[in-house]
Amino acid sequence: MNSIGIIGGNGGMGRLFSSVFSRAGYEVSVSGRNTRLSNRDLAESCDIVMVSVPIRATVGVIDEIAPVMKPEQVLCDLTSVKTMPVQAMLKSKASVIGFHPMFGPKLPGIRGQNIVATPARCPDEILSVFTSIFASEGAQVTIMTPEEHDRVVAVVQGLVHFATLAVADAVRTSGTDFEKILSVMSPVYRIEMGLIGRILGQSSDLYGDILRMNPEVMPVLNSFSDSVEKLRESVASTDEKEFQAFFNGNRECFDEYIPLATRDTDALIEALVNLT
Repeated sequence: MNSIGIIGGNGGMGRLFSSVFSRAGYEVSVSGRNTRLSNRDLAESCDIVMVSVPIRATVGVIDEIAPVMKPEQVLCDLTSVKTMPVQAMLKSKASVIGFHPMFGPKLPGIRGQNIVATPARCPDEILSVFTSIFASEGAQVTIMTPEEHDRVVAVVQGLVHFATLAVADAVRTSGTDFEKILSVMSPVYRIEMGLIGRILGQSSDLYGDILRMNPEVMPVLNSFSDSVEKLRESVASTDEKEFQAFFNGNRECFDEYIPLATRDTDALIEALVNLT
């Protein structure tokens, strides 16, 4: 394999991975809305075809090119959900592997980043080609099934983004002057508020698709609603043991992670203090 075609290659993630494969020695072609080459051109001519388009467009693009893909080719995608795209890719005759870069496109490279791989019809030697390329760039690759990926990412992205957006809305509707909020925040709270601002500075379509198009998200959000109500009741209760039980039960679950979380956030706090 020496050529790769990236559908959506002029988008942010497409450009990032174009650079990755170019450095690995591949001949990279791209297609998009304003390119000379069409999606079908890439599907008919490239050894590897990678779909890098918005979540809502992914299955439609795969359905467009799957009929012309051959057994000696590889079809893959870079989508934040995996079950539906992988099922669509399996309709082709190509080898199939899904990827989910667990980061945004506004990076100079992928060093230190995580990529989930969901091989579906993919010989080990083909999977190793990709994992070697990503590892040489400093990325870590985690192997999962598409179904396991969607369940895990429903928590990692779906739950976390939902909770962050809910906090943003609660801040807005609290009626508290935002400048006053900022004026009293310590570095810890600046980090938490900064994550809210970071998400709100990006595309609502992206976060809407992450929340709405992963079928595993709603069960997690239902559980989250139960947790919020349980916590609310413990805060409202006159029995302080209710809150202690809630807090300590969760601390026990996170016990092994607490030292790493403390180390990482201490480093963030120190970096933030040094910026001011």
